[in-house]
Amino acid sequence: MTFGPNSWTPVPGAFIQKVGKDVHAYKNEIGPKAVVVMVGLPARGKSYIVKKLKRYLSWLGFKTMVFNVGNRRRTCAVETEIKTGCKQNHTSDFFSPNNSDAKTLRDQLAMDTLNEVIAWLNDGGKVGILDATNSTKERRQRIIDRCARESDINILFVESICTDPKVLERNMQLKLSGPDYRDQDSEAALADFQARVTNYEKAYETIDDEEDEDIQYCKIINVGKKVIAHNIQTFLAGQCVFYLMNMNLAERQIWLTRHGESLDNQGGKIGGDSPLSPEGHEYAEALAAFMAEKQRSFRCSESNVQPQLTIWTSMLRRAVETAENFDPEEFDIKHMKFLNEIYAGVCEGMTYKEIQEKFPDEFKARSASKFYYRYPGMGGESYCDVIQRLSPVIVELERTRNSVLIITHRAIMRSLLAYFMDIPLRQMTNLEIPLNTLYCIEAKPYGNVLCKYEYSLDAKTFLQVENTI
Repeated sequence: MTFGPNSWTPVPGAFIQKVGKDVHAYKNEIGPKAVVVMVGLPARGKSYIVKKLKRYLSWLGFKTMVFNVGNRRRTCAVETEIKTGCKQNHTSDFFSPNNSDAKTLRDQLAMDTLNEVIAWLNDGGKVGILDATNSTKERRQRIIDRCARESDINILFVESICTDPKVLERNMQLKLSGPDYRDQDSEAALADFQARVTNYEKAYETIDDEEDEDIQYCKIINVGKKVIAHNIQTFLAGQCVFYLMNMNLAERQIWLTRHGESLDNQGGKIGGDSPLSPEGHEYAEALAAFMAEKQRSFRCSESNVQPQLTIWTSMLRRAVETAENFDPEEFDIKHMKFLNEIYAGVCEGMTYKEIQEKFPDEFKARSASKFYYRYPGMGGESYCDVIQRLSPVIVELERTRNSVLIITHRAIMRSLLAYFMDIPLRQMTNLEIPLNTLYCIEAKPYGNVLCKYEYSLDAKTFLQVENTI
């Protein structure tokens, strides 16, 4: 198949678009664009949801950006202070529904931010996320009316409702380190923030079917314990809702490593299904011992009552052999094809030098566009293809409450690390992922934290190193 400006055009993900003569009108996009509008009281986990959703959609290949109304409010306050010389204090009174001047300003800031979202979408963006409380029907109707003036922009409202006192307490404490309360007395700051929430509660209106029966909305209750979806019709809204349905806040660790060294690794060959080398078997033994100890210490430090660590490997021999030292009586071990290495088609089992000599045009094409390049031959894959088949793995990792060790391959490692650490797709194809290296990811309210360990063949132990990727 030949690709050109007036033929079938590949789009990130699993889509192909038929582009007509007016290429500019299509802007190489599939279907309508989306505005995801957050709804909810302060400290209900909206920003946490926003960060995860942005990371997931970006990883799938959709150009996504978050627009925060609170940031615009703070910027506006600084600019006003510079112009007038009067300090702008956005204390709890500023958020009172009885403060008409402040309400007018807050509504205007929200609409200004929405206009920024729409301008960005019209300039090539795909999903704009409006991060704000949007806690009244009046505000949400204004958003609907504004988006209705645009063509091909759909809205998905995502309301976060939280009644769990432990989660609320933690979220409120996190707010005290945020830009509104940084460097203030903690007790005074907490009292003001609680008063702010009370003011929002006075005017808060949850989304209901009477608001607009045609709108798409999703309610996330207690960070995924319960999810209500209404009138979900568009592809992007469906992707968002399916992902959000699988969130949880369980304390857990995600460990990632390549298999131990294989015989093909020694020969510099890609793909294939060779067994481990003697050094690879040594790494496998050390990995099992190290992970058993790490899992015991994690359970102790987190007071975690979860069952055993789950081991996921690809179905290729070198990955399966790397897991053979884990006791199946203690560890739940699963082998899945999703985690197989990127398939190199006719280049399987070749070195890069051999590929360059035998298929110089293919070698050049891959160097020019490594992310989109698909290996030639039956079943040959690109990184786009890899991300699509890894999507169920990501959803399962978000759903599970267990810690997981994934034993896989370089291209898969790059793709998984790109998701967890929000690395742009074009950059992730060049990540250095050496053998004998182990990564640990822990989800925190403010984002994921990465630790990196290297196994020393000389010292026969794992050493924590600088957490760069």
